[in-house]
Amino acid sequence: MHRKIVLDNGVRLVTEHMPSAKSVTVGIWVNVGSRDEAKGEEGFSHFIEHMFFKGTRTRSAIEISREIDALGGEMNAFTGRETTTFYVKVLDQHLPQALVLLSDLFHHAKFASKEVEKEKQVVLEEMRMVEDDPEDLVQDMHMEQTLKGHPLGRPILGETSVIRGLRREHLLRFTDTHYQPAETLISVAGSFNIDDLVRRLNRSFGKPKKRVQSRLDRRPSDIHPGLVARRKTLQQTHLCLGLKGLSLDHKDRYGLYALNAAIGGSVSSRLFQEIREKRGLAYSIYSYISAYSDTGTLTIYAATRPKEAIRVVELIRREMQRIHRQGMDREELQRIKNQMKGGLMLSLESTQSRMSKLAKDELYHGRYLTLEEVMGEIDRISCRQVADLAHNLLNSESLSITALGPVRQRSLQQAMN
Repeated sequence: MHRKIVLDNGVRLVTEHMPSAKSVTVGIWVNVGSRDEAKGEEGFSHFIEHMFFKGTRTRSAIEISREIDALGGEMNAFTGRETTTFYVKVLDQHLPQALVLLSDLFHHAKFASKEVEKEKQVVLEEMRMVEDDPEDLVQDMHMEQTLKGHPLGRPILGETSVIRGLRREHLLRFTDTHYQPAETLISVAGSFNIDDLVRRLNRSFGKPKKRVQSRLDRRPSDIHPGLVARRKTLQQTHLCLGLKGLSLDHKDRYGLYALNAAIGGSVSSRLFQEIREKRGLAYSIYSYISAYSDTGTLTIYAATRPKEAIRVVELIRREMQRIHRQGMDREELQRIKNQMKGGLMLSLESTQSRMSKLAKDELYHGRYLTLEEVMGEIDRISCRQVADLAHNLLNSESLSITALGPVRQRSLQQAMN
């Protein structure tokens, strides 16, 4: 049973009652992410996510941690390029206490200056951790290269100089501007009583708030082809190859999911079988889609020993060209459709996954997409649709390559031609 309700102050509430569940997950989704930060604010969204757990007017950071542990639950948050999310998952009998705790964090976080200074060091350590993880680092580099000059291309963690210089008043100004009821969505999935839920949420989240004009000014990005190579002392060369994708609500998005599955989205994909299983050139090779409200990218990642980097790039390009020319046959497409359906069904077995789907449906489509509707879209994917997408998107002229490790840029440049 799915419902959408607007609380007294305009906050949207979307719910899915799951009678057989013993747990419930509540998520607060704010329609602001790293792409919405102005110059000098790079990293604010992510930093604010951290600060919500660092103490409120009535609870210290350690008391927050102990309280959620005492409920046997899970509470966390994550920042994306377009949204910031806070969630709690508990047994249904503990929902009232969980709502009180989540509401306190969301509305009464202190952002104490002492805690801000301490958390700066934590975030700077997080940045250093990414710098030491070549798989994460090359993908951040690739986003920056492919979406050059666009806010979507920025690292979510932000800029070191900005983090070092931020102050409590900067964070308060950012939340006052962006954390408005009209930009806030609450998503709840699991076992709960809807009347009791709405009453409690109206009490804690439905209060009027001083309205500030949001500064959201999103514009689509261009995809920039080319090559960026950064030398670093590593055992492997890490590679990202990127192409234009589709937006989250594009009519052909399910066809792109199928195309991605064929290229490198699973262990039966063409690249996994050709480069890892057949030739033993990589342990890790996969492709993925990054989709946003107005744009998207398709990325292939691989890590290989330096002397094989050129060969891996050539093999990836060969597989791209093959599917560009030939598309896929009905047997391969049917196998991928079955894989997509199975993955979808398995992903929706938890209340947390259902909560996320509810929120994303509302944010990006403005309505709930039923499981039957999504299955129908998958069934309607055709060989012609996939062939057209391959022809339009797998275009060498728009290809961007990012390399990290012991790498020769001149040799990679030759492999692109």
